[in-house]
Amino acid sequence: MEKLWEIFLAFFIPGIVGYGGGPASIPLVKNEVITRYEWLTVTEFSEMLALANSLPGPIATKMAGYIGYLEGGVLGSIVGVFATVAPSLILMVVLLSVLYKFKDSPKVKKMTALIRPTIAILLGLMAYEFFQQSYEGAGLWQTIFLVVVSYVLMQKVKVHPAFVILGSLVYGAVFLA
Repeated sequence: MEKLWEIFLAFFIPGIVGYGGGPASIPLVKNEVITRYEWLTVTEFSEMLALANSLPGPIATKMAGYIGYLEGGVLGSIVGVFATVAPSLILMVVLLSVLYKFKDSPKVKKMTALIRPTIAILLGLMAYEFFQQSYEGAGLWQTIFLVVVSYVLMQKVKVHPAFVILGSLVYGAVFLA
């Protein structure tokens, strides 16, 4: 029962304070499952995130379902998804009614504009940790190769990120395992 409560808190808190959608909650979930509860290593979290990004659907619920299942079985998965979705849904209904009332307010527009850089910094810090982990595990040249090839495929060739992630997983399994 204590484990289910921890799963609930691990996904409830990011669900409430992760303003800006699923990507905004990724660093918060990472903090809970790696730093606070130590359920996953950075490598395990990055692999789980890559796989979750290759699948359709919201990222936060996929992470909650997977990590909840790892820690608490099927019930843990249900608790994790519930903790991610229900509080956000309730809060969104309440806040949207307030925001809609003041949607043209300059203060509301300014508040939204101020939150975006914070999300960008959190995602940037997480990307830096992933690069650092890749550098330590695979080496500088493999990391640079994967970054450059991924960038070219997604930005220039317009390959869907899911295929780039799958290709990177295959490359890692064949050449780096």
